[in-house]
Amino acid sequence: VQLQASGGGLVQAGGSLKLSCTASGRVFSNNGMGWFRQGPGKEREFVAGISWRGGSMTYVDSVKGRFTISRDNAKNMVFLQMNNLKPEDTAVYYCAASRTVMASMVWRDYNYWGQGTLVTVSS
Repeated sequence: VQLQASGGGLVQAGGSLKLSCTASGRVFSNNGMGWFRQGPGKEREFVAGISWRGGSMTYVDSVKGRFTISRDNAKNMVFLQMNNLKPEDTAVYYCAASRTVMASMVWRDYNYWGQGTLVTVSS
């Protein structure tokens, strides 16, 4: 599976961005998918995850109510809609495919990673 993330950019606080991740390979629909981020000087952090059929979503507390993860298995894509962005959301965002049908919050449970897309939120 190859993953390609896109949609990052520069936005003012309070603004919105939608990240997309396109997967190649037939296993996409059998994998949970997740978004992680790594800010300057910070460790990689789980942001959101979605199960293989989209029936279960998980979010880190800091983004609940602001971010929404979704997927379109017919198009091999997963999305992260980010609203009311804050400067602390500034990071490189990575999409990843889980080893299982569920989306773990632990990065070691993911075996395929995209290249990352930079999100910068100005105050």
